[in-house]
Amino acid sequence: MTAPVHRLLPRALRFLRARPRALLVMAGWSALESGHTFLSGYAVAHALDAGFLAGRTGTGLAWLAVAAVAVVLGGAAGRGVFRGLAELVEPLRDRLVRGVVTAALGRAVADPSRPADTAVVSRLTNQTELARDSFAGLVLVARSFVFTVAGALFGLLSLAPELLLVVVPPLLVGLALFLATLVPMARHQRAFLHADEALAAQLGAVTTGLRDVVACGAQRRTAARTYALIEAEARTARRLARWTAARSLALGIAGQLPVLLLLTATPWLMRRHLTTGAVLGALTYLTQALQPALQTVMQALGSAGTRLLVVLERLTGGAPPVPHPTPPPHPTPPPEPTAPPATGPRVEFRAATFSYGTGAQPVLRDLDLTVEPGEHLVVVGPSGTGKSTLTGLAAGLLTPTSGEVRIAGQAPSATTTGPDRHRVLIPQQAYVFTGTVRENLLYLCPDGAPPQAVEASLDAVGLGPLVDRLGGLDAPLDPAALSQGERQLLALGRAHLSPAPLVLLDEATCHLDPAAEERAERAFRNRPGTLVVVAHRISSARRADRILVLDGTHTALGTHAELLRCSPLYRDLAGGWDPRRPERPRTEARSR
Repeated sequence: MTAPVHRLLPRALRFLRARPRALLVMAGWSALESGHTFLSGYAVAHALDAGFLAGRTGTGLAWLAVAAVAVVLGGAAGRGVFRGLAELVEPLRDRLVRGVVTAALGRAVADPSRPADTAVVSRLTNQTELARDSFAGLVLVARSFVFTVAGALFGLLSLAPELLLVVVPPLLVGLALFLATLVPMARHQRAFLHADEALAAQLGAVTTGLRDVVACGAQRRTAARTYALIEAEARTARRLARWTAARSLALGIAGQLPVLLLLTATPWLMRRHLTTGAVLGALTYLTQALQPALQTVMQALGSAGTRLLVVLERLTGGAPPVPHPTPPPHPTPPPEPTAPPATGPRVEFRAATFSYGTGAQPVLRDLDLTVEPGEHLVVVGPSGTGKSTLTGLAAGLLTPTSGEVRIAGQAPSATTTGPDRHRVLIPQQAYVFTGTVRENLLYLCPDGAPPQAVEASLDAVGLGPLVDRLGGLDAPLDPAALSQGERQLLALGRAHLSPAPLVLLDEATCHLDPAAEERAERAFRNRPGTLVVVAHRISSARRADRILVLDGTHTALGTHAELLRCSPLYRDLAGGWDPRRPERPRTEARSR
């Protein structure tokens, strides 16, 4: 943590030097406020020696009145301190906000294809406000500590120089021990923040890719990885707690030990002609001034200070690495290989109806549809017409409300024991986990895959340039450093390499450019098996054997040419309206 300190310290000094007026205002009011600290013990000592013990009650009360007036003046001085504080804190917040916005805009302009940086909202709100509040608290505490200690030590010196011999050594030892804990505490605070962010990133990835996780049977592996991150965060929290205990020891040495030494040394001090009032005044300085000031400054520096250091490091430490966009594949499509034989399962929907919740309107109603083995079917339609629901039913993630779904004659069900060998679903938000590139690609291959098969899949979906940039198949993979398109390419390569004979692509190419999307869909078309694609672009429909059009309770099924002639909705979607052919399309899917 020393590097961030050395980097941030010059910036902090320049920031403070640029605001001398605010510093002078705070110092002046703080000096006036420290008069209360000085008089708290001095007035008590004289009220006792010159007043009550000498039989002059009025004099004693007068000295106590002086101490009371000092308290009132100290409170008035505090108002002035806060006015100077605002001149320091608000410019800091404004500078941090400008820096966050500038960095976020710079990254967006540098790479427009990069997904939106949702973390910038946290930096603009939570982290900048945390830095502002922590900085304000530290300034107040540090200022109060310096002037309180100065007032107390000056008061002890004015009562009897011997008191400093009792108070100063343990005070210095305790402060030295506390300062020695700051760097380790900052390091562990930073580790805790990183562990917390890693856990949040994992939960966010799992949430967005939940359909992919369940469809791939990755629940146990994903849960194990999440539990490991939870344990890592707990370990960093325990280390931080141990250093917090060391801070408590430092507070005991600096704040409590002087009181014990003063009481032990009282006979010796009395033999040196120290008065009873002076001893009581010294005790007042220790318990009413030094102890509270020490406790406050140690608590603030030990928690708010290290937290401020970590937050400032993240806000001003430069932009995080920007993932490079995947180079687009060569515009010339690969040559079409010989069409594979018709293999793969038959997919059947028999009067299938599905609704989300009791009493809700069905998303799909009485759907009859047969997708033949080896067929390439594309599903199109407006949003909310049941396209993703259809793939969820085929993958076994959803169960029809009525009717039935059959894959190769069997009802599908989501696996909970591992990757499904019979079908694979790639949704719009693909799931990529921390590990190597090879582990991500082979996850759906329980028995592994030969190197030539891996290379063939990489080439087929256009994944080679991304794998090379990441450092090869055995390079570690950081999902946070990938764009949405890069995650989809990895998931597509994983699905292409899998032995599953049924592939369901639910807008799985929506983050790819049209050329990359065409290459990926051609790769799956040429792959043996049955293919169902929920299209993101209407161009996908031109590459299908048949097209299913969903429009609420109505469906239409046919080839591209047939639907252009016969389906008004498809003509609208395809931009090819032709009013000369109003008849209904030939359909093998009907919604009753």
